[in-house]
Amino acid sequence: MAPAADDEATGIHCRLDALLIERGMTLTRLSELVGVSVVNLSVLKNDRARAIRYSTLAAICAALDCEVGDLLVRAD
Repeated sequence: MAPAADDEATGIHCRLDALLIERGMTLTRLSELVGVSVVNLSVLKNDRARAIRYSTLAAICAALDCEVGDLLVRAD
């Protein structure tokens, strides 16, 4: 199977926006807590990310007190 082209959907949806709303947290505050730029978090939040480091994923989950499966879900 060929790798997905940059414009193809990955089938993974990031629930970052919903988790931030549930916790009353802004993207800016999350950026401060995890040490990732607002721009990069926005790319993730809008399902445009092509990859994420495990360390970043762990930091986001720690800051939001959630599991990876709460953050990333299958889109289909």
